[in-house]
Amino acid sequence: MYTYSTIHHLNNRLNRYRAEGKTIGFVPTMGALHPGHISLIKKSNETSDITVCSIFVNPTQFNVAEDLDKYPRTEKKDAQMLKDAGCNVLFLPSVDVVYPPDKDNSYAVDFGDLERVMEGEHRPGHFAGVAQVLKRFLEIVKPDAMYMGQKDFQQFTIVRALLKKLKSKTKLVMGETIREEDGLAMSSRNMRLTKKDRAIAPLISKTLFDAKAKIGKKSIAQIKKEALKQLDIPEFKVEYFEIADGITLQPISDISKVKTAVACTVVHLGGIRLIDNVILK
Repeated sequence: MYTYSTIHHLNNRLNRYRAEGKTIGFVPTMGALHPGHISLIKKSNETSDITVCSIFVNPTQFNVAEDLDKYPRTEKKDAQMLKDAGCNVLFLPSVDVVYPPDKDNSYAVDFGDLERVMEGEHRPGHFAGVAQVLKRFLEIVKPDAMYMGQKDFQQFTIVRALLKKLKSKTKLVMGETIREEDGLAMSSRNMRLTKKDRAIAPLISKTLFDAKAKIGKKSIAQIKKEALKQLDIPEFKVEYFEIADGITLQPISDISKVKTAVACTVVHLGGIRLIDNVILK
């Protein structure tokens, strides 16, 4: 596995691959890797000739400076995991490489109602930061395909809209959410949970799958009401539980009227913000 921290050296390597007619798959990450990330590397390996993974803790998508400071950084361990998974190229840029001080790095884009519900509503500016950094990575890596996980379903939807706005030829591929044996969605944040909180956390995914089991048997309003009741325990602070159109992210009241639907939730546990979703249709 080749590791680069500059755009120049990365592009020299990628241009060699392109000259050989090889396709480039790209997995953007913020590090603190777990099997969910590795599943995306393997998915890229299966469908692209070359897999590039970036590790970059993007400051522009954090609403709270404290969250940025606390974000786990485990680059040595991450690099070994990527190498073992068959990743071809690791890109480890600094903030100044991604956002050159002498360049206007701003990127204003209006995602409309997509960024005004759920994550967009509760984390203003977050998706603007995601769009900003991914636009840069698309310019730098120029991948044929980009692989992202279902766990961040709303982010995936935003990125799909971004690619359309940019008229990008990069194909966006979703990888399924990888879960622990007890159902908890794998996340870099999980390592910050106490032992006690870690034992409680699987109630989040259980509530989502229970909601899915009720589809067609109860109304959407009743399913949401029961889900919120299920999550109503002293240890949890529920930010939202919503059943939404999988394309527009807008709340729905009748699943038969949409082509795709998803149940999304965010729960704060021990000061840790945990996000999860289950595709219903």
